[in-house]
Amino acid sequence: MFDGDYFIDRLSEPGGLARYVAEFLVQFYNGVAIGAAIIAVLYMLIQRLTWRLMKVKSHYILSFMPVAMLWFAMGDESVMLTYAVALVMALAVMIAWTKLAPQNIVAKVVAVVILIPILYWLIGPLVLMVAVWMMPLSVIYALALMLLSAHYLPFPMMRVMLGISYYRIPVTLPYVLMAIPVVVLLLGWLTKRLPEPKTWVLTGEALLLAVLVVVPQQFGFDAKKYELMEYDYLVRIGDWNDIIAKAEKKTPDLPMSVSATNLALAMTNQLGDKAFDFFQRGSEGLLPKFERNFATTQLTGEIYFNLGLVNTAQRLAFEAMEAIPNYNKSARVVKRLAETNLINGEYKVAEKYLKMLEKTVFYRPWAQRTLAMLGDEKAINEHPLYGTLRQYRLQDDILFSDRELDKICGLLFMHNTSNMVAAQYLLMMPLMDKDIARFMQYAPVVQSRVQYNPRHIQEGIALAFMQKRQQPPQGILSQFMLQQMNEFASIYSANQQAPELAKFKNTLWYYLMVGK
Repeated sequence: MFDGDYFIDRLSEPGGLARYVAEFLVQFYNGVAIGAAIIAVLYMLIQRLTWRLMKVKSHYILSFMPVAMLWFAMGDESVMLTYAVALVMALAVMIAWTKLAPQNIVAKVVAVVILIPILYWLIGPLVLMVAVWMMPLSVIYALALMLLSAHYLPFPMMRVMLGISYYRIPVTLPYVLMAIPVVVLLLGWLTKRLPEPKTWVLTGEALLLAVLVVVPQQFGFDAKKYELMEYDYLVRIGDWNDIIAKAEKKTPDLPMSVSATNLALAMTNQLGDKAFDFFQRGSEGLLPKFERNFATTQLTGEIYFNLGLVNTAQRLAFEAMEAIPNYNKSARVVKRLAETNLINGEYKVAEKYLKMLEKTVFYRPWAQRTLAMLGDEKAINEHPLYGTLRQYRLQDDILFSDRELDKICGLLFMHNTSNMVAAQYLLMMPLMDKDIARFMQYAPVVQSRVQYNPRHIQEGIALAFMQKRQQPPQGILSQFMLQQMNEFASIYSANQQAPELAKFKNTLWYYLMVGK
């Protein structure tokens, strides 16, 4: 939050200024290109400051080593931007000290005694690197200060020593982040003593740089995790067509990416036609089981929110907030809590959350627009999202288990037959669980109320009647669907492993009888 209280709160802990600056920058990650630009600028600053610290024109390529190591480390999404900001501040102080340090030993010691506590409180444990650069023995003084502060601060000692906000998971820190200050100091000291490089040395440094560039791209991040992050981002902004396009390029196989794809199909009314074009994981691919994980819980909450289960979405938002490892508060979650309370008519509670978001830079315009809606029933009811969810939401609180999700979707649909997301989930859940009998209980109920007879629903009905050796009623199935069913049945009955079955790979029949 961009106000005095929040600023003072951050400055009340070691590394607070670096953390405050980093948190201010991170809010703009909501725009992917802006987030990339912020990281690029910070990396450029680290490289240029490292080169200035080296004070040599040769061995230029070596100045990329610290930033390449940081790039590799930040492939782990739990490495906070605070570390990068603190590193920039530390390098700037080290360069300034090189130019402005007193020559008199007494004055130098006095300056160190005054500066190190201040720097520790502003940038955190990276002050140790600065202390070594100023006067090697002053690192003992810096360590003593850190241990003393750990005695009084409300944090475990290990967390204080490793940085309160350098890494999202408390009392741990990747080894690469520990090694970066050592590399910076070695470059600052050794390059001054190195002779002018020969051609083969420069070639070796160029190869080293190539390795440092390639390694983060290939090994510095979990590709599956980043895929999930991209799906989560697209769900958050409601870019359903991009989700489907992404899934068409590479079929998702993670539980949450499958769920995101199915939600996008449902939101565009395509779930009944295209669900089995993609890998499926049973009904959990529609409504995942709850996991106490801040990333997956938020994505699960998005599904419930778009279904119209506003109170469940609100509960999952609270769960997601509590699951954040470093105990931060999430502006995304606060926004969702404001939305759910607005939809439920809890305007005082919604106002509390909106007032918090109004103090941020990124969310301020949205918060101000939404604050103007509070108490204006007409404006809320006419809102394309909030008004719709007001109509979809159930009026009574209902406790339900994971085994009753299809019934809840049924209640949502019966409450408001315009809720086609609930209708699609209601019909697809038994199909994905391979329960044709249950599906046939739901299909007539839906079709008696809305005109909804997409491809997979027809496939399910065709299979149900074929299993009973009965002809389906006239008009329910197209002639093409009957021909396809007969062809599949003929091939399958002759040879269950027949390669010709592959032509039916995107059908319900293949999913049920051949495999996923």
